[in-house]
Amino acid sequence: MTTITERVYDGTGVEPPDGRDPQRWLALSIIAVAQLMIVLDASIVNIALPKAQADLDISVADRQWVVTAYTLAFGGLLLLGGRIADFVGRKRAFVGGLLGFALASALGGLAPNASLLFAARALQGAFAAVLAPASLSLITVTFTESKERARAFGVYGAIAGGGAAIGLILGGVLTEFASWRWCLLVNIPIAVLTAAAALPIVRESRAEGKARYDIPGTITVTAGLVSLVYGFTKAAEDGWSSPVTLGFLSAAVALLVAFVVIEARSAAPLLPLRVAWERNRGASFISSLLIGGGLFAMFLFLTYYFQASLGYSALRTGFAFLPFSGGIIVSAGIASQLLPRTGPKIPMVGGTVLSAVGLLYLTRIGLDTGYVSHVLPGELLISIGLGLVFVPMSSLALIGVEPHDAGVASALVNATQQVGGSLGTALLNTVFATAVTNYLVKHGPGPDSQAQAQISGYTTAFVWGAVMILIALVTIVVLVRAGKEDVPAEGMPVHAG
Repeated sequence: MTTITERVYDGTGVEPPDGRDPQRWLALSIIAVAQLMIVLDASIVNIALPKAQADLDISVADRQWVVTAYTLAFGGLLLLGGRIADFVGRKRAFVGGLLGFALASALGGLAPNASLLFAARALQGAFAAVLAPASLSLITVTFTESKERARAFGVYGAIAGGGAAIGLILGGVLTEFASWRWCLLVNIPIAVLTAAAALPIVRESRAEGKARYDIPGTITVTAGLVSLVYGFTKAAEDGWSSPVTLGFLSAAVALLVAFVVIEARSAAPLLPLRVAWERNRGASFISSLLIGGGLFAMFLFLTYYFQASLGYSALRTGFAFLPFSGGIIVSAGIASQLLPRTGPKIPMVGGTVLSAVGLLYLTRIGLDTGYVSHVLPGELLISIGLGLVFVPMSSLALIGVEPHDAGVASALVNATQQVGGSLGTALLNTVFATAVTNYLVKHGPGPDSQAQAQISGYTTAFVWGAVMILIALVTIVVLVRAGKEDVPAEGMPVHAG
């Protein structure tokens, strides 16, 4: 194992006597803007997706790539991004990530066809995979005093929690009054100005030691996940028994098995298997994967239900999702208070039950049902449940972990959620398309049948989303053994490194 030491630099190469950066709070505001941009990008693009699909003539089977191309690259490259930031320099990675994100956003915003939009979204995810861990690492090394660091991470967490709500409204405003393209182009001035501000303010730091990157592991896991998502996509077009579908799914299994073998033998693995094998941490990562799948897919189908079935504008759609963000913020605060008293298992069990019930409640929607009576209760149940799950899930990932593995363990919660979102969105989009086709075969292709077929697709997808959440519930019940005495004293985010 390589011994890693830290070195922090100010602009002159001279460290302050007490090691505390005099511009640390200004640096935090710059880092927070970058984090806000990453969080915004997920929700803002969801609101714009129906318009983008119509404008670029994207098929129903392929529309999920606007979401999954980003989340696959982000989740699949996050651990590698953390190592790059550690050894190249966190400030350098931060600025480079911002400029790369701006470039990818420009390509996506100006994309003349679906293929370039998908590629740009993947490029955004790749740069976000460097930018996100660099941001966390910079906070860790900038704030050396424990109370100040806790406050800094509190600000960071608030941005992560509230940024999605801002993205919903901003996405609605830009899509309705400008163009869906501005949901991507808006990142350019934000990223460039933030990078310019970071140059004189943010201090450089890097890990000392030999830089070692697990390139074979990165290639196999990323290729395996892309093959799996593409297999799900082909299933929507050609059926599950199609040779092409089976070929991609088989290739995915082979590549993911190869990844596990590589990680077991690597001297510097991307994912040390000892981190994931412990039962409590394994429960955290598996439940994160499954809940991410149900959550991302729910956003996708509710967006289309609001705009395509109910005729909501993009802005009204954004406001319709606001209670969801509020529910997560409130219940996450409650979970933070419960965790030291109950341990992680009780709030996680309660949260998954509420989320599954909320998804099943959404199966009652129809073409003539009201938002307050049929959508809002489901939204609130899901969001309150997720807030109760997310906080203990992050703490569970750090239980019993060695200090040198803490960064990987913490980053894996985010990575598995992103990967789960990719796989869940692709799989449930295929479930949606199959349900629509089956409905039309039974009821004919008329306009009324077309409209009802969409509802059938949404509700079927919600049922399978609830099944994913319930599998997460079983995982938590069976595997989690940690009690309140096992919860880490500091449940702060840690960089991927």
